[in-house]
Amino acid sequence: MTHDTLLRERALAFRALHTPGRPLVLPNAWDTASARLVEEAGAAAVATTSAGLAWELGAADGDRLSRDDALAAVARIAEAVAVPVSADIECGYAQDAAGVGDTIRAVLAAGAVGVNIEDGMYGGGAPLRPIAEQAARIAAAREAADAAGVPLFVNARVDTYLRGAGDLEDTLERAVGFLAAGADGVFVPGAVDPVTVKALVDGVDGPLNVLVGPGAPTVGELAALGVARVSTGSDIAQAAHGLVRRAARELLDAGTYGALAGGLDYGELNALMGGGR
Repeated sequence: MTHDTLLRERALAFRALHTPGRPLVLPNAWDTASARLVEEAGAAAVATTSAGLAWELGAADGDRLSRDDALAAVARIAEAVAVPVSADIECGYAQDAAGVGDTIRAVLAAGAVGVNIEDGMYGGGAPLRPIAEQAARIAAAREAADAAGVPLFVNARVDTYLRGAGDLEDTLERAVGFLAAGADGVFVPGAVDPVTVKALVDGVDGPLNVLVGPGAPTVGELAALGVARVSTGSDIAQAAHGLVRRAARELLDAGTYGALAGGLDYGELNALMGGGR
């Protein structure tokens, strides 16, 4: 099977997983080991966390990582698993819409069949891009994927709630603009209150993605509200790094090893990593 044929098949499979009421559940990964563990746990797809991936490569999150470094990591993840992969590409690793199109071509070459593109801005100034500017970037992503013949799933991230930069009405206005520009779904991190989530489900004419973590409604509760996609973002990576800190401090301060209990069996993990694909 050619690379292009495999991409199209995985893209169609990934797209079909977004069903309101039966959400695609994504425990986000940041490297090949976490991706294989997520796949082994039964996930129907693997999605990357840009923050976790940046930290793994020694960079801060927030458009600090280069496109080449980010997508090289995505390529390793896509090669390591048999399920579809969606890449969190932050703001598109580009200054303008044409650059976003270039990024999408690189995403496809890396083997991913979905992307998250956020509307937040970094480096001062306004917290969010103007709707028209972000819509142009999404349209460029859509055009690049269509030209390649791959039905890439474009998940438009709206950061109104995450950044305290808007309310429900503002969020829905952005969602309308981004879907019209070619996005397939809408991701609204920071919105977990059931009343708000239900209003978003009812107001967004496409699959809604909710970011979850401690204190958020359960997957079952979100499914009952009509959510189509649930993801953990950087939380699993943060939990893993939290374990590293606790284990290191315990060892250095107390000389004990309690934090290491419950780790994966060496042979099991080694076999999973070296099981040849």
